[in-house]
Amino acid sequence: MGETEQRPTAGSRLGAQENAGISTLEHGQKPPMTPPGKLISIKIQMLDDTQETFEVPQRAPGKVLHEAVCNHLNLVEGDYFGLEFPDHKKMMVWLDLLKPVMKQIRRPKHVVVKFVVKFFPPDHAQLQEELTRYLFALQVKQDLAQGRLVCNDTSTALLISHIVQSEIGDFDETIDREHLAKNKYIPQQEALEDKIMEFHRNHMGQTPAESDFQLLEIARRLEMYGIRLHPAKDREGTKINLAVANTGILVFQGHTKINAFNWAKVRKLSFKRKRFLIKLRPDVNSSFQDTLEFLMASRDFCKSFWKICVEHHAFFRLFEEPKPKPKPVLFSRGSSFRFSGRTQKQVLDYVKEGGHKKVQFERKHSKIHSIRSPTAQPSEQHTEVPKQSSSFAYGENNDAAVVQSCRQGKELKASAEDVGQHKSPSLKKSPKEGKKVDGAVVSTVEEEEETPKDRMQQNRPHSQQPSTAGSLTGSPHLSELSINSQGGPSVANMSLSPNLSPDAKQSSPLISPLLNDPSCIRTDDEEEVKRKRFPTEKAYFIAKEVATTERTYLKDLEVITSWFQSAVSKEDCMPETLKNLIFSNFEPLHKFHTGFLKEIEQRLALWEGRSNAHVKGDHQRIGDVMLKNIQNMKQLTIHLWKHNEILMELENGIKNSRKLEIFCRDFELQKVCYLPLNTFLLRPLHRLMHYKQIMERLCKYYPPSHIDFRDSRAALAEISEMVAQLHGNMIKMENFQKLHELKKDLIGIDNLVIPEREFIRLGSLSKLSGKGLQQRMFFLFNDILLYTSRGLTASNQFKVHGHLPLYGMTIEESEEEWGVPHCLTLRGQHQSIIVAASTRAEMDKWTEDIQMAIDLAEKSSGPAPELLASSPPDNKDPLSVSDCTSLPAGLISDQRPVSISYVCWYRMQSLSFYDILQSNENQLSGNLLRKFKNSNGWQKLWVVFTNFCMFFYKSHQDNHPLASLPLLGYSLTIPSESENIHKDYVFKLHFKSHVYYFRAESEYTFERWMEVIRSATSSASRTRALSHKEPHTY
Repeated sequence: MGETEQRPTAGSRLGAQENAGISTLEHGQKPPMTPPGKLISIKIQMLDDTQETFEVPQRAPGKVLHEAVCNHLNLVEGDYFGLEFPDHKKMMVWLDLLKPVMKQIRRPKHVVVKFVVKFFPPDHAQLQEELTRYLFALQVKQDLAQGRLVCNDTSTALLISHIVQSEIGDFDETIDREHLAKNKYIPQQEALEDKIMEFHRNHMGQTPAESDFQLLEIARRLEMYGIRLHPAKDREGTKINLAVANTGILVFQGHTKINAFNWAKVRKLSFKRKRFLIKLRPDVNSSFQDTLEFLMASRDFCKSFWKICVEHHAFFRLFEEPKPKPKPVLFSRGSSFRFSGRTQKQVLDYVKEGGHKKVQFERKHSKIHSIRSPTAQPSEQHTEVPKQSSSFAYGENNDAAVVQSCRQGKELKASAEDVGQHKSPSLKKSPKEGKKVDGAVVSTVEEEEETPKDRMQQNRPHSQQPSTAGSLTGSPHLSELSINSQGGPSVANMSLSPNLSPDAKQSSPLISPLLNDPSCIRTDDEEEVKRKRFPTEKAYFIAKEVATTERTYLKDLEVITSWFQSAVSKEDCMPETLKNLIFSNFEPLHKFHTGFLKEIEQRLALWEGRSNAHVKGDHQRIGDVMLKNIQNMKQLTIHLWKHNEILMELENGIKNSRKLEIFCRDFELQKVCYLPLNTFLLRPLHRLMHYKQIMERLCKYYPPSHIDFRDSRAALAEISEMVAQLHGNMIKMENFQKLHELKKDLIGIDNLVIPEREFIRLGSLSKLSGKGLQQRMFFLFNDILLYTSRGLTASNQFKVHGHLPLYGMTIEESEEEWGVPHCLTLRGQHQSIIVAASTRAEMDKWTEDIQMAIDLAEKSSGPAPELLASSPPDNKDPLSVSDCTSLPAGLISDQRPVSISYVCWYRMQSLSFYDILQSNENQLSGNLLRKFKNSNGWQKLWVVFTNFCMFFYKSHQDNHPLASLPLLGYSLTIPSESENIHKDYVFKLHFKSHVYYFRAESEYTFERWMEVIRSATSSASRTRALSHKEPHTY
């Protein structure tokens, strides 16, 4: 009872060499010794009706056999499955993972143990592996054939049509009829054959993985999905059936559900002889406790059902495996049975952290060969998204594996370390070992059809899998550096956790010939010589920051003046008035800042002695250059005032023209557009804040007697005046832009962008319901609170589940009442919800902001909640799951890359409007050295920090980033002595098991990088009030 459960790591399950049996949950613990003794053979019937024989020691506990089956299948999410067998009384029972196999299966030669689904999650999108969903689909197929999954004829025909699609592919009437004649999915199938074929005709282009996904989407909505009936009688002697599900205990009469007891209502479960007892929590309107009693056929039946209930409650409701009870000194009372294994939360966390890789598996009944978490034909994190950015990973826990944007005809080869040999388990399996996939696989990636690659397992890169028709990949943890292969309006074009589509997958990292060019590795001597060659005073590095950030700003302006203008000129989609409005205001800015940058670079060259080494003193300053150009910049203020009009007119044009909407969405998919298009339109206003911040720092450094002090103070006064004039406009435009960005992220709501509505905070919280704690994305505005879930669309949108008007709402902490950490109860006038934050700090932020928003709603009438017209998405939407696969691979223009909301979702973080305003100010560019793993080499990269993300370039001259790293959720520290980083100015970024080291060139740049990155890794603790009386300040 006291044993800690030990599970093989993903590497041992999926074929990589490692120490066998180390638990993925309890790092550092020793694996349990396999009990010695005679081996016994156990026959296991798989879900595809094949039989395998496994040999285990007589004294081995049940979990040894269970893990042997999971290893054989290369099944990562094996915790959803169980082993079922008939006991000596011919009653079907589950194999207890803690008891020896021989004590449970008395005559193994005459018993066939079935490997079946044991725990059915509320949402099949929580199953993150294609193999797992395939096995669930086989279970549905089996339940249909055995009459367990009872439903109407239409649902039955639709389910079978998806099974047929996965087995034989696209519709062909002759082949369909032959197939249905040979395969009986249900009794009396002949009556439904025409309807099955009618449905099958509509599934053209659907891959087997997508068919599985659609099958589970339909099945999970059926009342009998995952239900196993246990005959019983109530107190009056009426015959009923009891069942247990993820939500709680269900009562059926026949196949009709007549009652349900959610886990939240159940206080205690027990049995006494043949009586099964449910003790409910006291009703809010009464003081007595209600105990329900059901009579079952025998004590064994009763105890068996009680065990199943205990396991379901633990798996779906607990955060971790329950600890064993201490053994009594003298007498024991009651059963010592407890749930053994990982809970669903632990399984989800483990898979999201990326501790596994894809392997091939065979669909027995399908003509189509499949790869786990299908590969790289773009179609999404669950439907896979086309043109999703690849990822590269580097850091302490991964080899320096970096993926570059691939050009047509280039072959990318996996690292030699990818060749992983499957380590034989300590168990013997007969008759044969399963086939292993080893060796590095070469994949040719066509231009503009790149395959996102995610790191699957720490410390061990794996081979790239060949592409198949399907969809793109997802990273379950979003901790990787993401290759911006297609650009897009996101903090980083990143791969996501495979929770939206049937094809979610993760690919192995590749070695990038560009980002890992040996010629880029700097030796220590080179760097020391380089450092001594340049000035070391702080003013020089402040001036250098002006130059580096100006380069990035100029590149951002070119996105509008060059790239966007060129694209517009080729398409007749934008009115001439709008063209003139945009480009006539941006071209003068670009021209001015081109000259400004040239002047700064000339001054730096003189300062460094590169142009005129004998000239000193007068050229070792920057204030005069700044003063001159800021004064000239004031003449451009008329163009800056136009930005508000530009933003609104462009959004109106998009609203009124479908053609312009598609054009802008397609432009955002280009590599060069690494941020939302509207963000580039706001860049000139953001840049004013940078100038002000830089001049403040310079004036603080200079003593009043310094030659450059007077010019610097004058420049600061000039830029402060400009910022003060435009400040109110900045706030309104930032809010307007954010509302439109969120509008693209949400489905099921029409009028999000309305006058007077102001964004306050977004983030991930867990909502307590009858199904337990479920992750939801919350969006807080000054009049309403929306809660959403991740939608099933290729565009990574969130589906609105409900909203609470803030007027009349109250908020209170309720940890003690519900027994959930960091729990809040939000009581609206018509509805109340219970939510839980991931940490105390997150709870405090939400409490503060919601209370502030409630106070604002009480003081002003605000927008009426009924303006939020909810409109469920049309099933024929071009972004829907069913249609996405019919579009050409890699050329789907309807794909919008993921936004910052998705980073918050996967990292369980939140962001306030104040955080976003601060991020606009805390932007930085410059060179950093990145450390290779297991090497003394450091690689020079051009890095741009903006929008809570680091973007990586080969040099500042590149037009688009090669990779990106979203920083929300990361911790920023300085390496310890034990990490053996014996260099100055090194900082460390760490998220879960992902560690990256970067090195700055000076103390000043080191402090600046630490300052701006810290602003992204820890959001503001104090949110500013969103009202016109009390506006936000930078």
